[in-house]
Amino acid sequence: MKKLFVALWAGVDGLRKILHLLVLLFIFSIFISALSSSTTAIPASAALIIRPAGTLVEQLAGDPFDRALAELFDEAEAQTLVMDIVDGLSFAKDDVRISMVILDLSAMPGGGLSKLQRIGNAIDDFRLSGKPVIATADYYGQGSYYLASHADEVTMHPDGILILNGFGAYPSFYKSALDKLKIDWNIFRVGTYKAAVEPYLRNDMSPEYRDSLSTLLNQLWTQYLADIEGARGLEAGSIELVLSNLVENARVAGGDLAQVAVNAGLVDKLTTRDEFENMVIEIAGTIGDDGNYPSASLDDYLQQMRLLHGDNSADENVAIIVASGEILNGIQPPGTIGGDSTASLLRNAREDDSVKAVVLRVDSPGGSAFASEVILNEIEAIKAGGKPVVVSMSSVAASGGYWVSMAADRIYASPYTITGSIGIFGMFPTFQRSLETLGITTDGIGTTAWAGQMRPDREMSPEMKTLFQMTIDKGYDDFISGVSIHRGMSKEEVDQIAQGRIWTARDALENGLIDSLGDIRDAVLAAAELAGLSTDDFGYKYFEQELDPGEQLLLDLMAGAKEYGVSLRSFAKSRPSVERVADILDDALAPLTRFNDPRGIYSHCFCVFE
Repeated sequence: MKKLFVALWAGVDGLRKILHLLVLLFIFSIFISALSSSTTAIPASAALIIRPAGTLVEQLAGDPFDRALAELFDEAEAQTLVMDIVDGLSFAKDDVRISMVILDLSAMPGGGLSKLQRIGNAIDDFRLSGKPVIATADYYGQGSYYLASHADEVTMHPDGILILNGFGAYPSFYKSALDKLKIDWNIFRVGTYKAAVEPYLRNDMSPEYRDSLSTLLNQLWTQYLADIEGARGLEAGSIELVLSNLVENARVAGGDLAQVAVNAGLVDKLTTRDEFENMVIEIAGTIGDDGNYPSASLDDYLQQMRLLHGDNSADENVAIIVASGEILNGIQPPGTIGGDSTASLLRNAREDDSVKAVVLRVDSPGGSAFASEVILNEIEAIKAGGKPVVVSMSSVAASGGYWVSMAADRIYASPYTITGSIGIFGMFPTFQRSLETLGITTDGIGTTAWAGQMRPDREMSPEMKTLFQMTIDKGYDDFISGVSIHRGMSKEEVDQIAQGRIWTARDALENGLIDSLGDIRDAVLAAAELAGLSTDDFGYKYFEQELDPGEQLLLDLMAGAKEYGVSLRSFAKSRPSVERVADILDDALAPLTRFNDPRGIYSHCFCVFE
């Protein structure tokens, strides 16, 4: 019996060792795959497929590790970096392997107008190579069609639709609801046009804001139409003519809106997906036995090209820092601008001896006044250290977005940039009347008149309201004083163009708020010029939040496992329904809860237009 058990144990132990060895070999193979994975091969003659998904952004939102993890689980929020598309087109222009570009725009809902213009310019530059660009979509919105209009040929599904509604702004107003709920929404502001607080004060737009907004939207729409008509070779005013007679045009086309787009010269051809594929094959040919055309995705192409070209840094560099999203206090993930985290990136650039100038790419409607000042202080420190700072404004650089920009040596903006909104406000709701209807009251005693103030369950005293308004008045004075000093204007001149009014870049240029119209390339060249760098020798150095080595190794191992066919989704816990509902509520309440200025003072522009 003893010999039998010994033999059985030896067999089991041997099997255990073999299984351990197999597991270790599997893990080791994943590790080797993660470290030595090669990029996807690009065919000798391929169509580059650019398929933007989600909103166009200057910076991907979220903690870098969390986002990378979500991408592995196919759960990341759909966003497309503008820089990725621009770089892809730039590489492909002179790459003999790329025979054409396909713009598949069905999954792109839109993006800021300045971002669209930047990509449109990159498409035009690519077309100088003589290689065709074909745009396709099941349907087009205003954002996706802007890009499509720059292509050599625009196709759409026969059952598709092209939507050009014009630009509009239709915010919700809460005054009547607040009255019914007996909520005292205490508001303090400076600026006749500071409309961010109007939804809590009124049930409609003020005449001042309506007038300001009408001027701005009409300018943007005129520019949009001019760009599309120019790109498509249409006569000026032809699109407005189509839209003003849309019902009659649809009647002539038998209610077929896709045909209306063709008749108007906005779309060249209606094609099913099979017909489109055959059209591409006529240009690009086929590869392999399946009859498909040779192609490369933008992600695969960029991975290879960036690996081949390496980074763009040199002995002397222009630092590029992206400040994208709302401005919040403290350390914040990408996609928002943290006062401390963005200042830290600026400080790193200031302390880097290879950096001779800094370009700050701003895409922000503002937010915390305190955080804006923290960032501004760091920009002033960079300038004091002898390094020039140039701001490149993206779609929006208003309120706090302008606050962090005003100290720059030069400010560049796209013709589509929305800026200005120089004004500040504070809001503090109290619910004592709402609570009283439920039979809940608050009472107590304090050692001073200020004890118990700034509580949501107590009415603000007249003295507290006066003090709060005085703080807002000082904040506004600080803002316009800063603009006066940095832009070389008198405070009176600044006040006349401030008051919370928003401006297009062209008006901002006339009013002295910016220096030039131009994109980020112009800003980089200007920064190099101010630093005395040779235009042929300087490099670029991006400063951004990065993964630490441990996080990168873990992601590489998981990516290696995914390549081996391991389903990572099987390891993910399904989120409970209550948690998903909480996320929905959190998103709905975000406009009221996301701000975190320690003084409750904000310079924010609610300037999102459709």
